[in-house]
Amino acid sequence: MSVSGMKKQLHKASQLLNERLMGAEGTKMDDDFLKMEKSVVVINSLLVELLSRTTEFLQPNPAGRAKLSMLTTMSRIRGQGKSVGYPQTESILGDCMLLYGQELGAKSEFGVALTVAGEALHQVAQARDALDVNVKRSFIDPLQDLQDTELKEIRYQLRKLNGRRLDFDYKRRRRGKVPEDEVQRAGDKFYTSRELTERSMFYLLQRDDDRLRRLSALVSSLLHFHRDAHRVLLCLHGNLQASNKPERRFKPRRTRVRSELTATASSAIPFRPGSPIPCYADGQLVLDQPCCRALYSFHSSHDGELTFVAGDIIVLTGQLDASWFEGTLGGRSGLLPASYVDVLVPLPLP
Repeated sequence: MSVSGMKKQLHKASQLLNERLMGAEGTKMDDDFLKMEKSVVVINSLLVELLSRTTEFLQPNPAGRAKLSMLTTMSRIRGQGKSVGYPQTESILGDCMLLYGQELGAKSEFGVALTVAGEALHQVAQARDALDVNVKRSFIDPLQDLQDTELKEIRYQLRKLNGRRLDFDYKRRRRGKVPEDEVQRAGDKFYTSRELTERSMFYLLQRDDDRLRRLSALVSSLLHFHRDAHRVLLCLHGNLQASNKPERRFKPRRTRVRSELTATASSAIPFRPGSPIPCYADGQLVLDQPCCRALYSFHSSHDGELTFVAGDIIVLTGQLDASWFEGTLGGRSGLLPASYVDVLVPLPLP
């Protein structure tokens, strides 16, 4: 820095100290200028916050953003043109569904549904990738360019104007000790800088329509994404509803009841204690008369009811109503609750 430059900086510092500590009067800007300056400060703070929040909205995972930034930098260093996309949450969930859908295989209805859902979520992730690109191109980049060029220039002009004001006020305060031509030159520089700064702020604040178009582009991109996601998920929902099948019930192997329980049964055929139904050695039962299997144990609390335990095979002899059957077990007869048994061979229609 030259000697004259150092002297000018000392003059500015002296004037600033006199204003702050001694109450010296400085040149005041008019109200219109101050209002524009305040609006410019608000816009600058707004853009810093808005650009940061928009990026967080599109890519909420800070670790993912950092990793993506690092990979992009390395790709540029290595000369690789292909960029790595942000790990969208829909894509991560879709990968999980596809993996286990393939593990379950095509024979599993749930496995097929998982595969379909995983593919649909990948489509939603692709729509979100398109949203990121559209918002960056139509909203983030123009506002970032505004901040890096026009607003940056205005901030520089304001700093320069404040420095010239301090220099002008110092020389004016020291009039008589400072040559008049220097005071005049300092004043000319100050007024020229003020006019230039005021014009720049005016044109910036008059272009609200451009910033409105940028905001409209953001909303349009969001609307397009949600429409695409809604269409994909609506189609997926319809496919899952259409794939529903009636619930299948487990059916035990076909069994047959011996019509006559006599003592002539073979000793090789063991009987379950208290059950009239013989069990063959291979574990299969063969039934040829109305019967049921007890799902739960039941202990009679009234006369005329039949006591049994879970697993008993009970011969059905009749039906009192929708809630009660009549049956026999081990030489005992009585009523049994229909909700406690699973009918293996139904009673003949009346």
